[in-house]
Amino acid sequence: MESPVTFVRLAEEISREAGEMLLAKRPARPEVLATKSSPTDVVTALDRASEELIRARIRAVRPDDAILGEEGGSTGGGRVRWIVDPIDGTVNFLYGLPEWAVSIAVEVDGEVVAGAVNVVPRGEVFTAARGEGAWLAGQRLRCNTGVPLERALIATGFGYGTGRREVQAEVLAHVLPRVRDIRRGGSAASDLCSLAAGRVDGYYERGPQYWDYAAGGLVATEAGARIGGLNGRPYSPDLTICAAPGLFEELHDLLAPLNPERDA
Repeated sequence: MESPVTFVRLAEEISREAGEMLLAKRPARPEVLATKSSPTDVVTALDRASEELIRARIRAVRPDDAILGEEGGSTGGGRVRWIVDPIDGTVNFLYGLPEWAVSIAVEVDGEVVAGAVNVVPRGEVFTAARGEGAWLAGQRLRCNTGVPLERALIATGFGYGTGRREVQAEVLAHVLPRVRDIRRGGSAASDLCSLAAGRVDGYYERGPQYWDYAAGGLVATEAGARIGGLNGRPYSPDLTICAAPGLFEELHDLLAPLNPERDA
């Protein structure tokens, strides 16, 4: 079995190629091809083109591996599985905002061991291999430590359904007075990498799917962050919390009484 470093090199290479294609082919105003869970949950033709490119590149090198992609679902089997989000932050991509990314992670026997997040408009590719740290442009990343909750800059995001957004607004109203400020970037993968790079101190969100946070979650934890859900549960679409260990506990204890996993 190849090492995590071998996987991360391939993930980075493919994410860069997909990013170059997206920049080259993005029209001035991309058209919405379809919607998924709600009118705000959109897909463009380039989401699908990006995933098709990524799948083709993986299959060319590793034809026996499984692939789970946001647009194409799950294919294949075996010990190795690739987790692909061809454009994380499609609404930002649609509007020409700079927070969108190509995210590729690799699982071996159910554990994420490698990940690459290409924040394409910024020209930044974050990488991580299990036990080898998180990296950006040759520099090892470390998340911010020793930041108390009241001085923490917290990233979050919002779901697509009206009922979920109502609850998220209620939770946010309780969180905002207790922290330095809130940032809503629009890409979970990019938010987690920003945490790894010390650009935000913490992150929480209900709703992102596995392909949104598989690679970014590894980048964050390899930079020293803790990631999880409520009350010792693993992170999941129900809720993901991420921060340096001390701040993680404070943010968790702030969120838990608010029942943030519910929908209206």
